[in-house]
Amino acid sequence: MGRVSLEGIEFHAYHGVFSEEKKLGNRFTVDIHVNTDFTRAMLEDDLKATVDYFRIYQIAKSHMQEPVKLLEHLAHRMIQDILKAYPSLKEIDIIIKKHNPALGGVVNYSVVEVSYPADYS
Repeated sequence: MGRVSLEGIEFHAYHGVFSEEKKLGNRFTVDIHVNTDFTRAMLEDDLKATVDYFRIYQIAKSHMQEPVKLLEHLAHRMIQDILKAYPSLKEIDIIIKKHNPALGGVVNYSVVEVSYPADYS
C-alpha cells in the first residue's frame, strides 16, 4: 500500500454562504491524499498500475469551478468522482482551506477535512 498526494493546489473560487464570497470569490488550497496499492507500478513503470495525479487534479479543478455553499459538500463531491475514476481506492483524504474567510476578524484560513471511508459510516 502506498500514498499518492497532491498538496497545495491553489484555486480562486466562489464557494461560501455569504453573498460577498459568491461575488468576489476567495483563494482556496486543496490537498488530496489517496492510498492505493502501486506495487505493480513500482515494478513495471506503468502509469495504468497506479493513480494518475493529473486525473485527480482535473477532478479537483472541475469541482472548484462549480460554486457550492459548504466545503464539506465540495470535498464529498470530489471524493465521489475520485472513486468513480478509481473504484479500488481504500482511503481518500481531502483537505480544503479557505484563505482569509469573511468572519469579521483576522483568520488565516478555515479548514475542512473529509476522509473516505471514515466519514462515510
